[in-house]
Amino acid sequence: MSVFCFGMLSASVSNDTTFHPSMFILLGIPGMQGQHIWIAIPFCSMYILALVSHSTILYIIVTDKALHKPIYLFLCLLSFTELVLCSTTLPKMLAIFWFRSHIISYHGCLTQMFFVHAVFATESAVLLAMAFDRYVAICRPLHYTSILSTTMIGKIGLACRLPFCGHHVIPHTYCEHMGIAKLACASINPNTVYGLTVALSVTGMDVVLIAVSYVMILQAVLRLPSKDAQFRAFSTCGAHICVILVFYIPAFFSFFTHRFGHQVPPRVHIVLANLYLLVPPVLNPLVYGINTKQIRQRICDFFMGRK
Repeated sequence: MSVFCFGMLSASVSNDTTFHPSMFILLGIPGMQGQHIWIAIPFCSMYILALVSHSTILYIIVTDKALHKPIYLFLCLLSFTELVLCSTTLPKMLAIFWFRSHIISYHGCLTQMFFVHAVFATESAVLLAMAFDRYVAICRPLHYTSILSTTMIGKIGLACRLPFCGHHVIPHTYCEHMGIAKLACASINPNTVYGLTVALSVTGMDVVLIAVSYVMILQAVLRLPSKDAQFRAFSTCGAHICVILVFYIPAFFSFFTHRFGHQVPPRVHIVLANLYLLVPPVLNPLVYGINTKQIRQRICDFFMGRK
């Protein structure tokens, strides 16, 4: 029945070859349409948790001048980018799952694609900046304020159309570059090369630099004389590394599956592609926010009504 309905929707869009269609149809998770209503429940719960936790952290950091320090300002940027990233995809995804609102306009799809990829690259850069902050704090503590001045933080913070024809059904829960490119009549080899180049040169370079930062941090931690200090530093860095892996591994899996993973079941690919948009926004407030003593105390004071 669902296949017939999608066929009717596709036919109703247009059978003519055009430079671009007026709309696309987001299929959701192929092969799991019958479970969409149940899949949406944990997704919605995680989205609400991400909204509440990040909004709380943003409010506390913005209103408390004592927290206007580099690491908290970077955390503020991270919370903002993650709110934008998950809010770009989750509302439409939930509309697909619960209300069968599969149609998205052409311009709406391109706007969503732009924000997904641009904000992902921005968040990758923020994670790199936070790794650099931890490197300076641990390896160059005497130069921390001079290196990460307000001016430097500000600088860090600022730091192709195709013809479509045939079907307009995207077997995904949101619009992303290769999912749209695969609908084109023309060769998508330039898009494939472009996507790989961006993934490897931009986010790939971020991963390399983050790894170098943490290697140097761990070397500095191992030289600490106190075992207790070593344990605290290892626990903090370990939590940070876990969040970074949760962010990058599903993202790179999704990037490379589009190009090379033709044997990967579509449902597995799409579920993992959603994880890097939703799981980090849920975990990061716990790791970077609540795990930080100053923010944890401010959160307790906020909910208990203390000033």
